[in-house]
Amino acid sequence: MNIINTAIPDVKIIEPKVFGDERGYFYESYSQRQFDEAVGRHVEFVQDNHSRSVRGVLRGLHYQLPPFAQAKLVRCTVGQVFDVVVDIRRRSPTFGQWVGQVLSAENKRQLWIPEGFAHGFVTLSEHAEFLYKTTGYYAPAHDRGVLWNDPAIAIAWPDCGPLQLSGKDQVQPLLAAAELFD
Repeated sequence: MNIINTAIPDVKIIEPKVFGDERGYFYESYSQRQFDEAVGRHVEFVQDNHSRSVRGVLRGLHYQLPPFAQAKLVRCTVGQVFDVVVDIRRRSPTFGQWVGQVLSAENKRQLWIPEGFAHGFVTLSEHAEFLYKTTGYYAPAHDRGVLWNDPAIAIAWPDCGPLQLSGKDQVQPLLAAAELFD
């Protein structure tokens, strides 16, 4: 696996080694040993999630507060998404900064999102299937978000036509008013 650093040091792009020939391809999508080495600590995932979205669906920016904070390992197995991670750790030198990455079935890249980051994506293809591993179970009482188009964050979302957001995602607070990580 190839580890690619992002502008936010704790967020990593993980690119698998793909072995292919005229029959198709094979790759190891996850190895506990290699993953722990890549992120510099042992990570235990407890839940896998799978979503399907049509073009223009924007999900996020979501996170969970401690003690139910979640780290995530995300990938797109069908189609293409633009995935975004925002640092919401108040004491971080990269607080309020974001990184974005196209994840697709074609590039097979994954994104490591530690605790303390808000996460979201927009579907770029006709439809996309998005899978993610989490280090914590869903805890509705600790579920939080930040408004996807907060001008203080200024995410450069790609144009993919009319956006579709859940009611919840349309009314998330701005970063300045959100409950965040210390």
